[in-house]
Amino acid sequence: MQAGSPLTSPPTQAMTWRTPAVLLAAGAMILALSLGIRHGFGLFLQPMSAAYGWGREEFALAIAVQNLVWGVSQPLTGMLADRFGAGRTILVGALLYVIGLLAMAYAATPLQLSLSAGLLIGLGLSGTSFAVVFGAVSRAVPPEKRSMAMGVASAVGSFGQFAMVPGTLSLISLFGWSTALIALAMLGLFMAPLAAAFAGRRGEHEGPVEPILTSGEALREALAHRGFWLLSFGFFVCGFQVVFIGVHLPAYLFDRQLPLSVGTTVLALIGLFNIAGTYLAGLWGGRMAKPLLLSSIYALRAVAIALFVLLPISAWSAYAFGIVMGLLWLSTVPLTNGTVLTLFGVRNMSMLAGIVFLFHQIGAFFGGWLGGYIYDLTGSYDTVWQMAIGLSIVAALLNLPIREVPVARLRAMEAA
Repeated sequence: MQAGSPLTSPPTQAMTWRTPAVLLAAGAMILALSLGIRHGFGLFLQPMSAAYGWGREEFALAIAVQNLVWGVSQPLTGMLADRFGAGRTILVGALLYVIGLLAMAYAATPLQLSLSAGLLIGLGLSGTSFAVVFGAVSRAVPPEKRSMAMGVASAVGSFGQFAMVPGTLSLISLFGWSTALIALAMLGLFMAPLAAAFAGRRGEHEGPVEPILTSGEALREALAHRGFWLLSFGFFVCGFQVVFIGVHLPAYLFDRQLPLSVGTTVLALIGLFNIAGTYLAGLWGGRMAKPLLLSSIYALRAVAIALFVLLPISAWSAYAFGIVMGLLWLSTVPLTNGTVLTLFGVRNMSMLAGIVFLFHQIGAFFGGWLGGYIYDLTGSYDTVWQMAIGLSIVAALLNLPIREVPVARLRAMEAA
């Protein structure tokens, strides 16, 4: 940090421990807790539905609401983090997340479930997930290390997904679903002190000559850019696929006469191999064209899903699917956010990434809700699997025309 810089205040003794490495570690742990807890929500579908005599649509709708609220609130949450700091945003998000988990433990009607698992946890996720953490991390490291830093943070977050799923199943098996949610709420409290690593940081690498734009100006600039729209519509597909699979895959396998432990293992494998997938995506994203990598990921997803549903279902085919999908799972996230950074700069990163993420969450809403709705209507998930394959092909095509060329104001800054 440069003392006397017009964009930063001189470092104080209280801030000296908040190094980029500490910030990256804290952000990664926040992602591990936030995403890890969320990754196990599909395990609550059957016990909660059985306890209250619900169909699958009621639970699926609450998770769909969660994803929609998360997406709609993410641009505003990102804007607040850009303007007032990520520390406060993460703290408020963590508290809302914990309150939502506690309320979900006592939800006895579909409305109460939608308000707790849907509204409160959705708001909590918007303050404790990718857009806010990546925005702060990106401002703390040099431009050439941003893609790698986002890959590392995503990889550690993925480890949380791997570790939390079997732990969540054990809690449900030993103590019941309600007590399991209370235990997860207590674990979620650890996100609050981790937010202290972000307090008072505005970022050493925002670039003192990068033009200052208001939120409205930055938004108009992005909405006028074709690549921004293509990236957003592609991310819609990612949201549709990951939430449909995350919420409904255990039930789908159970319907195929496989024990619930197989579905749990598959979700854990997705989290485990997602570690490698997100790390490699961050690594390669700093060396190769990120839109081309995104297009390849979506194309491979189409192949993986098609093979999974067309071939005979067994425990081993399910495990193989979990491994392949894990490699492709959140590898889109550092690449998508990295492309936003390249196109528009770092200053309004959290807000713009939040808008792209809104499209992801609209897709997540439909993936989660349609899975339950179509199953209750037809008794099968086949139609939704077919939609996931077709949308994957569309996303692969949408990302091909995107070019990683910074907008005119950034090119003029670099030429000056």
